[in-house]
Amino acid sequence: MNIVKFNEKAFANTLAAFVSVVYLFCRLGIALFPQFSMTIARSWFHGFDMERFWAPRAFTEDFILGLVTAGFFSWIAGWIFASLYNYFSKR
Repeated sequence: MNIVKFNEKAFANTLAAFVSVVYLFCRLGIALFPQFSMTIARSWFHGFDMERFWAPRAFTEDFILGLVTAGFFSWIAGWIFASLYNYFSKR
């Protein structure tokens, strides 16, 4: 049986890039369609009422912090996932 081995760095880079692009599209969606974005977010959080907390300002000072941390933590998650996959696929 031929087992595929993940390149940890390549997988981590791919996941970080993908999450960063999704983050950018999400922020753009909030800027262009704030009410629709809140409706989607409410459905993802099982009806939790976000009206009091919702601030549809897509590009605030925390935009860069959110982009960097989303990319960073998804890179870490991708590397851990690929490493664990490689470890368990050898067993």
